This record gives sequence, C-alpha cells and structure tokens, in this order.
Amino acid sequence: MDSEGENYSVQLNSATDGDIRQTASYSAVQQTLFLIHSDDVTLKVQAAKEIRRLTKTSQRYRRHFSNAVKPLVDMLRYDSFESNEAALLALLNLAVKDEGNKINTIEAGALEPIIGFLQSENATLQDHATASLLTLSASPATKPIISASGVFPLLVEIVRHGSSQAKADAVMALSNLSTFQDNLLLILQAQPIPSTVSLLKSCKKSSKTTERCTALIESLMCYEEGRNSLISEDGGVLAVVEVLESGSAQSREHAVGALLTMCQSDRSKYREPILREGVIPGLLELTVQGTAKSRTKAQTLLRLLRDTPYPRSELEPDTLENIVSNLISQIDCEEQSGKAKEMLAEMVQVSMEQSLRHLQQRALVCTPADLSVPSCVSKITLK
Repeated sequence: MDSEGENYSVQLNSATDGDIRQTASYSAVQQTLFLIHSDDVTLKVQAAKEIRRLTKTSQRYRRHFSNAVKPLVDMLRYDSFESNEAALLALLNLAVKDEGNKINTIEAGALEPIIGFLQSENATLQDHATASLLTLSASPATKPIISASGVFPLLVEIVRHGSSQAKADAVMALSNLSTFQDNLLLILQAQPIPSTVSLLKSCKKSSKTTERCTALIESLMCYEEGRNSLISEDGGVLAVVEVLESGSAQSREHAVGALLTMCQSDRSKYREPILREGVIPGLLELTVQGTAKSRTKAQTLLRLLRDTPYPRSELEPDTLENIVSNLISQIDCEEQSGKAKEMLAEMVQVSMEQSLRHLQQRALVCTPADLSVPSCVSKITLK
C-alpha cells in the first residue's frame, strides 16, 4: 500500500475509533439513565454512583445527565443512608459549573431534604449537604429561594460546631448568600461573627476560607450590630489585622476594607481599638504592595487613624509620609514602632524608585522645561 493509502487508512481508523467511543459513551449514558429511573433501589444507587463518577470532571456528562436530577432528588427522601449519600454526591457533581442543573435541582425540591441533612446527627450527610448548599448558592437564580428557606442559623451553627471541611463550606455559602439584597440583616440575626472569627483564627491566612471569612466580615461591618460584635469578640479586630498583614491579596483587600468601614462609620469609637492591634506596619506595606483598591483603602485608613483626619498646617502638607510619621510618634510599643519605621522607609524608597522611572519615561517624550520633580522624591529622616 502506498503512503497515500496508508494515510487514508489511519484517518479512517481514527474516525472509526472516535465513532466507537461516542457510541459507547452514549450507550453508557442511556443505560445509566434507565437505571436511575427504575424502581429497584439497589440499581438506582448504582446509577447514582456512576453519575457521580462520570460528572466529576466532565461538563459534557453534566449536560447529558440533566434528566437524572428529578429521580436523584427523590432519592434524598428515602430512609436509607446509602441512597441519600449517593444521590447527594451525584447532585453535587451535576451542579458544579452548571447553572441549569443548579436551578433544576432547586426546582425539583432538593432544598427541603438538604436542609434536613444540615440538622442530621450523621456527620457525613451533614458535610455533603453543606457542600451541596455551597454549590447551589453560587447561582444568582437560586439565592433568593435559598435565602427564604431560613437556612442562615443552620449554616452559622455548622461554622460553630461542624467538621473542618463543613465549617469552610458553610462560611463560603454564607459569603455567597451575603451578596443577595437584604440577606445581611438576616445573616446578622444568626450572630455569625463569633464563629467566623474563631474559624479565621484557625485557618491558614493564605487560604480561600480566610478570603471568604474576611469578605463576610467586611460586608457585615456596614451594620452597627456587626461592628459591635467584632469589637466585643476576644481577638476579633486582631484576627482581621493579621489577615491584613499576611493574607492573600484578595483577603488583605477585604481586611483593610472591613477596618476602613468601621473607622468611617465612627472614627472616635473604632480608631483606638484598631490602632491597639498594631495595624500600622500592615497598612504601610499595603500602600506599596497591595492591589489598587487595597492601596487606596490603606491610605484612607491611615489618614483616619492619625490624631486628626485633616491637614494640621500648610507647613506640614497632607502627604502619606507625614501622616505615617505622625502615627508612628503615637505608638507606645517599641517593637511595633521600629517595624513601622522600617516599613515607612521601604515605602518611601519604592515611591522614589517609581517616581524616577516615571521621570525617565517622561524624559523620552518631554522637553526639559516640561519636567518637574514630584514632592514624594524627598528624603525623610525617621527618629
């Protein structure tokens, strides 16, 4: 056979193999759908496990098995742990990154049994139910229905007493639901701050859980009840400050946002509790290394934390360096003061380098008369 014939044969075989795989895949889907709709509980459990396996990483299979949602939801009401677990896990995988399956799951009546499992003495079912609510709460279309179900006290209780994974999933679900209008007041009524702070203290500062905890806390700082709860919680403000210092970029943004909201709402009440936890070094670092939002919020908070939020005279301009120097002079702790001075020196150095780079760029397109040295390129002596 010539090379052209060989190429044709390879192409034909590849096409045939693809057709076979597609046919086998279609046959497996149809067989599994047949079993999940059967009356035999053992076969239904077997089908649910197969759906879970096939939909774990495949968006295509999630679409293929959309018709399995209703019988899976029916299995949640069976008086059988094996049936409940298999159905919960299959529904969980079906709903991941699939808006249609999320909506279908809620519309099929899954919310009632899932909420029931949140109160189960069986920790495994409670964990699976919490993970399911986390996934379902990611959809804008399902948030109003979940919010109306009275689930907030149950989620807060899981943040307080659930397993490690369930706590993380529950706080993430609360964070998801907090973005829906009017939910913050309902969440506040469940008193989530103590358990959220406790979780924040125990998890890694760079984790996704920390990000969601600080996002939830930031949202709740819009209300006096939330601010009072954080202040009255032992180590509450400190936990937020620690995230500001060593959390992920997004977590630090939420942390500085929470403290800024507090200070803006009542500077005289919250300035001292925030300063007392040694927030200045972390704020200084954010003004240099934070996200754009973090830098702006950190600079605004630094201004609010000084003796007076207004410039003191024309001789002492309202520059960030002067604001921070004023704050450093008020710090009693020598260790904190030394760290703050080091951070300020670094901040000034970075500011000078950035300004010089800007001048060099301008020099390429401007005449000498156009150039002016920005005020931030100046030497500051810290004492």
